[in-house]
Order: sequence, then C-alpha cells, then structure tokens
Amino acid sequence: MSNVKVGEAGGISVVDFAPFLDGSRKQEVADAIVQSFKDIGFVYLVNHGLAQDKVDGMFDWSKRFFSQPMDVKMLAPHPADGAHHRGYSSPGVEKVVKDVFDADELKERRAKAPDVKESFECGREDDPYMPNIWLPDGVLSGFKETCTDFYWACREVLEMNFLRALALGLRAHETYFLQYHTKADNQLRLLHYPGVPVEQLKNEEVTRIGAHTDFCSITFLFQDSVGGLEVEDPNEPGQFKCATPVDGAVIVNAGDFLQRWSNDTLRSTVHRVRAPPNFASSVGMTPERYSIPYFCAADFNTVVDCVPTTYSAGRPKKYEPISAAQYIMERLAANY
Repeated sequence: MSNVKVGEAGGISVVDFAPFLDGSRKQEVADAIVQSFKDIGFVYLVNHGLAQDKVDGMFDWSKRFFSQPMDVKMLAPHPADGAHHRGYSSPGVEKVVKDVFDADELKERRAKAPDVKESFECGREDDPYMPNIWLPDGVLSGFKETCTDFYWACREVLEMNFLRALALGLRAHETYFLQYHTKADNQLRLLHYPGVPVEQLKNEEVTRIGAHTDFCSITFLFQDSVGGLEVEDPNEPGQFKCATPVDGAVIVNAGDFLQRWSNDTLRSTVHRVRAPPNFASSVGMTPERYSIPYFCAADFNTVVDCVPTTYSAGRPKKYEPISAAQYIMERLAANY
C-alpha cells in the first residue's frame, strides 16, 4: 500500500489511482481508498484519468460564466423550489447547514450570516426529476456544450472507476455499486466565491460555505489554487484541518447516503470553506475562489440495503432499506 499512497495533505491520504486503472495493483489502491474513507471520509486521487486540459477548460468556462452581468446569469435562474438544483443561484441565496430542516430557522441563519458564493448547476439532459435550466440559445455559446461534456467525462472516467474501487475495498464484487448507479442521477456544480473581508469571515458575519456534510454517494471536487476547504478532524470534533489543494488531484469524499449504505463503515465527514490558510492581505480582502464539485447519487428509483459485506451476526445492520430519491430529495429541499 505504501507505493499507492504517495502522501498526505491535511491528514488526508493522497492515492495514486493509476495502478487501479491499469489493473496492476487494483486491490491495493482500493484498500487505500477505503482506509482513508474509514479514517477521515476523504481521499485525494492523483493520476485519476481525467485529462488536466479538460479540467482547466471547465474552470475557464466557469470564470467566463460568472463574469457575465447579473441580468445575463439570471436568464438561467435556479427555481425557488430548493429540491430542483439546476440553474444559477446568486450570492446570499443559499445557506448550507447541517441538520437544520426548519424553514424559519434556515431563514434566520441566512439573514445572520449569508453564504457569499454563487453557483450554476446542471445534470443529465433527460432527467425527469430535475430538468436543466440553461442560458437562452446564443447567450454565451459553448457553455452548455462544455458543461455537458465535462459532466459525462466525470461520470465515465471518475465515477464508474471509483465505484469499482470502492466495492473492491469493501470486499464486495467490483461491479456491486455500478448496478445502483446506472442513470447518472448526478449534479455538476460550478462555484464562485467573490472576495470578502477577511475579518467578516473570521467573525462569521458572512460565510463561504458553513460546516456541513454531503448527502449523496460520493463527491468529486476540483479546487483552484486558492484553498479554503477545511475538513473536521474525526478525533477532535469541532477542530478542522486545511484540505490544501494538491496539483493535478481531485479530492473525493463520502456522502451521508454512502455512510448509511456502508452501515457506518465509511465516514461522511463535516467540512466547510473558510478564508485560505495563513492568508494576509494589505487590503483585508480574501481572493476570489473557484471550485467544481460533481455529486454522484444512486439511481433515484432504486431501493438500496446495507452493503452485504458491512454487516454480520456480530455487527448487525443499523438501517432499513431506502431509495435514493426519498433520502436525497428531503435533504435538498431542506437546505435552500
């Protein structure tokens, strides 16, 4: 395992995914991934197979989109219904929190310390639950096509191979998770964090993204070089470590649904976005930040039970079977 784990960043393993992709050391890579998911719920992947120029191109288009005037971006508005995560959301509209489901409390928290970020979200074109909301034809031509291409590249290159590794690491059949992820019920999100006063972030007058967990199966996150992502230390609740950007890496984390699915074998860990570590500015402002998460969910209409290898007579199942739609839609609606 020492040869496939090539380092650490913020206590998170950096794993070389190439020996899985070429078949030379599949089980060792799978074991390293699962161990990191058990320890902290996150793992960095290098040599993950997705071409860097494709990643760089998506970041370039993201910057082009967010640089448009507000009236242009609002031509693809995110619906008021929080369960329909598609289209553009302006700064301060969303408030990401953990385990807060009361609408009045969410409203109060949003007013007290809004999330200063803007986002654009899309999924597969034939999604019956959440149809995409694009800019009108002729406005920022090429944006839709680039998003769609990147969405499917993440699906085929990252998600499918990572799910195989995850299954092997849990000592299940390599295709175990694939049968529950056949429809690409996923979400690509482009994120832009405008510069904000450092002191306001430190005093929590504003937030970038507050402490929360993801609620899907897995999340792939591409970061720019600015930094700011922090992951809670499982051994010291309330203490966070900086998940420093690693060149050429995608950082992957387990969601709440996967923790439940794995019978709590894997961790869905609290994380947040703050000011970059050790940042000092003569004007007192944080730099703007861009990131691209790709959220992967099990097929919405499929009911899943705990992974068979994660329970036994001595370690019984903790959860009843549930559909991804039932689980995820409740969480989406509660956090917007």
